[in-house]
Amino acid sequence: LDKRAKWHGIPVLLQELYESSHLNSDYTRTHIVLKELSSLLSMEAMSFVTEDRKTAQESTFPNTYTFDLFGGVDLLVELLMRPSLTTLQKPKMNDDLVKDCLSVLYNCCICTEGVTKSLASRDDFVLFLFTFMTNKKTFLQTATLIEDILGVKKEMIQLEWIPNLSGLVQSFDQQQLANFCRILSVTISEPDVGNDDKHTLLAKNAQQKRNTSPSRAEVNQVTLLNIPGFIERLCKLATRKVSEATGTSNFLQELEEWYTWLDNTLVLDALMQIATDEAEHSSTESSDESTLATIPLRHRLPQSMKIVHEIMYKVEVLYVLCVLLMGRQRNQVHKMLAEFRLIPGLNNLFEKLIWRKYTTSNHVVHGQNENCDCSPEISFKIQFLRLLQSFSDHHENKYLLLNAQELNELSAISLKANIPEVEALVNTDRSLVCDGKKGLLTRLLTVMKREPPDSSFRFWQARAVESFLRGATSYADQMFLLKRGLLEHILFCIIDSGCKSRDVLQSYFDLLGELMKFNIDAFKRFNKYVNTEEKFQVFLTQINSSLVDSNMLVRCIVLSLDRFESQTEDVKVVEVLSECCLLSYMARVENRLSFLFRLVNIINVQTLTQENVSCLNTSLVVLMLARRRGKLPFYLNALREKEYAEKYPGCLLNNFHNLLRFWQHHYLNKDKDSTCLENSSCIPFSFWKETVSVLLGEDRTCPCAIISYIDEPYMELDRDLLGD
Repeated sequence: LDKRAKWHGIPVLLQELYESSHLNSDYTRTHIVLKELSSLLSMEAMSFVTEDRKTAQESTFPNTYTFDLFGGVDLLVELLMRPSLTTLQKPKMNDDLVKDCLSVLYNCCICTEGVTKSLASRDDFVLFLFTFMTNKKTFLQTATLIEDILGVKKEMIQLEWIPNLSGLVQSFDQQQLANFCRILSVTISEPDVGNDDKHTLLAKNAQQKRNTSPSRAEVNQVTLLNIPGFIERLCKLATRKVSEATGTSNFLQELEEWYTWLDNTLVLDALMQIATDEAEHSSTESSDESTLATIPLRHRLPQSMKIVHEIMYKVEVLYVLCVLLMGRQRNQVHKMLAEFRLIPGLNNLFEKLIWRKYTTSNHVVHGQNENCDCSPEISFKIQFLRLLQSFSDHHENKYLLLNAQELNELSAISLKANIPEVEALVNTDRSLVCDGKKGLLTRLLTVMKREPPDSSFRFWQARAVESFLRGATSYADQMFLLKRGLLEHILFCIIDSGCKSRDVLQSYFDLLGELMKFNIDAFKRFNKYVNTEEKFQVFLTQINSSLVDSNMLVRCIVLSLDRFESQTEDVKVVEVLSECCLLSYMARVENRLSFLFRLVNIINVQTLTQENVSCLNTSLVVLMLARRRGKLPFYLNALREKEYAEKYPGCLLNNFHNLLRFWQHHYLNKDKDSTCLENSSCIPFSFWKETVSVLLGEDRTCPCAIISYIDEPYMELDRDLLGD
């Protein structure tokens, strides 16, 4: 049978493995048999990785299949778990045997479908695996296997179930802690978080109704924060310096090549060897690196690996910090990151490691999908930018991104403009800000201007800078960035650079909106740059090509125009109002109506997502400002006339009515969203609520109620979409 089925003697070897591993065995024979089995399985695993990770269905892996079929996987699990199952005195399995058991299990996981899932279903085994992490010799194999298992596990594990988690984490050295972060990232992230913007708000609201208690990911985040010294160690890991070999010209290429090699997790033994070598020769950091160029590549490998390691570790650490910054414990995390000087530490690494001069960025544009399969250099940059975005967003700690001199500059701007300093700026602890000639925000602006037009870094860079401006509008913050040429740079990208990436353009429109909102100097600068009709038309074409992407900018222009029109005693404002092509364009009522028609038309309740709900809020801003001036009936009537002209009576207004009912349902239960609306528009939330109530009024004689403009035959108001 063995010959006919080509089992390569695996069933017989397994029988021998079983018999030689009895309770009183000294495991010598067991280890010899396991090594023989391992050599039969590792070739398949190697071919699996070199075949560009073809899915298990496309390839057949008979040896690992046979090994599992005859109970090999179960036998290894039983062997590994023996210490937890019996108290009998017996010879202990040595580290090398444990290591080989773990490697064989990992090979089976990557080659034979179903093995990972069956291991994942055994909570006792998954939790027991963590105990092998206390031993440095078996740490990497264990970490790799756990990561694979958690990736397919249906129910997320609770970190508090891990025996003595706090002691385990405190026993790790920095390298182990960084590797452990890979495992942690699976346990603290909400499932599908990468696609968050694409989920409809209806579905998300329904989900939230069902899940009132904290999710497992949220519980795990709290568990981590309660481990003494955990955040402090992550900050040290994120900001520690790296010894850099600057003597080679093809250094980046070499990094990329070794990254591919590193990604093949079957070279764990080689990695361990390198780790051991590094521990033994830890003095290399201070050695004279100019001699590295003359050392052959094979001897230089550990040095190159060291830098790859450091970058990859930092990616994992920054990811964990980023998730914690966006969680429910945000303020607690913020306080710790400030206290442990994460931002000044990253600032000191910026030029040497994070944005090294020779990094090329002609990679594919990934948009918002941070799970892209790109090199560690690129992942590191994106993760760093995401961290900055989460750190600055609606939080007073954002001023830690500046140095003392730049903070003084902000104070001087406020003084000159005769406006009070922002409270958050006054409260900033000067001992925790960036040091050096430039703060982190200024360094970011410098590299942003050098980036090629369609580079996906631009998207994340713009998001990070925009988050610094978000919240209540600060004139001083805007002027600080305007002085550094940011407005001209954005306009160059939108109008002159030929940028085609929708993601990049959207992030630039949003940033431009935050930079210009209520700032008369910004509109003056805009007019200076957009100084021909041709340029202005290109700008309008870009805005009109996708209103979902540009509507926040449209909202900013409408709000700013409204404020400037009430400041006609100010000579400067009057001058800019009369000269600025953008303000003149938006002042024409037919243009505002055109935007309103399209904003209401491109969304409906079923297609609303976190990404396009802003179109609904922008259309509401237009109508709120009209209501303030007593023009609401005029706008509603214009919507009705538009419907009749398009031969679709009731279409726009019914849709808008449904959208507003959803708006009430969505926003009246959420504190954070309503604060954001109030801060970004400078319109009290009470006025938002009032306007929506007026528009949804049921009195057909009221000139401000939508219902008054829909003829009886075309009404769809009895269809309860939200109920559906």
